Amino acid sequence: MLSISLRQYEYVIAVADAGSMTEAANAVNVSQPSLSVAIKDVEGKMGRKIFLRRKGSATTLTPFGHRFVEQARGVLYAATEIERASDTARPFVLGCFEDLAPWYLTKTLARLSERFPTTEFRAYEGRFTQLATEMNEGRVDLAITYDIGFDRSFGRRKIKQVSPVIFVAVDHPLATQSAVDLRRLNDCPLILSAEELSCGYIRNLLAELGVKPDVRHKTSSLEMMRSLAASGVGVGISYSNPPTQICYDGQPLVTIPITTAEARADVMLVWAKPTEADPFILEAVEAIVSA
Repeated sequence: MLSISLRQYEYVIAVADAGSMTEAANAVNVSQPSLSVAIKDVEGKMGRKIFLRRKGSATTLTPFGHRFVEQARGVLYAATEIERASDTARPFVLGCFEDLAPWYLTKTLARLSERFPTTEFRAYEGRFTQLATEMNEGRVDLAITYDIGFDRSFGRRKIKQVSPVIFVAVDHPLATQSAVDLRRLNDCPLILSAEELSCGYIRNLLAELGVKPDVRHKTSSLEMMRSLAASGVGVGISYSNPPTQICYDGQPLVTIPITTAEARADVMLVWAKPTEADPFILEAVEAIVSA
């Protein structure tokens, strides 16, 4: 804990600038006796004299005092900059899990901008661990994501519930199915996300259903998963479902809904939950879920 207050640093600088206890007291709007006591307290805590005081002469700095005042000015400058930064309105950063961003981020930003026209909003895309870190460290205010990898220190509100789909080649045995249960994938080579928490979530889900996952490929992007599936190398599993049956490389593929009840997942609004919740974050949450 600091033993010298910012106010005391201000008193020391005032005396150094004025060269007089009387003039310094007037400048900082305090009585001269109170100022003298404060200066003596600082010198006592430092164990060194900061000023030379002689009757009938100006109050001057000691060699140590010169160094102390220079550093004190730096302390006050830094404190002032912190307060200015706190008073300056910064953009509200809305984060989103990368795979969800194309579906949710643009529309939600537009909704928030309409609801709060005087606030600047910015977007951030990331994986689960990135979103958690950015929110904990104050760089992201609110995130749209699946509820994976966020502990009880985060607040959360449900937006909607979604079910996953599988991607298969047009000549795959499952391609003619209108829907499929995950238990049908017991003997199928799988293509999963390379994102650790996403992959772990699907593996755990399959294990709970008694399905032994045969993971042949892990991909860092949804489109790579779709392309591999279209090529016939495996069955892709994803909670994101692009509205097209053509891959980036031009290959056709088939998307089939998964009907397994246990596979349903919630799309959430998640935010870091300090001791006192930020009122604006809670307003933003209400604006999004009520739309």
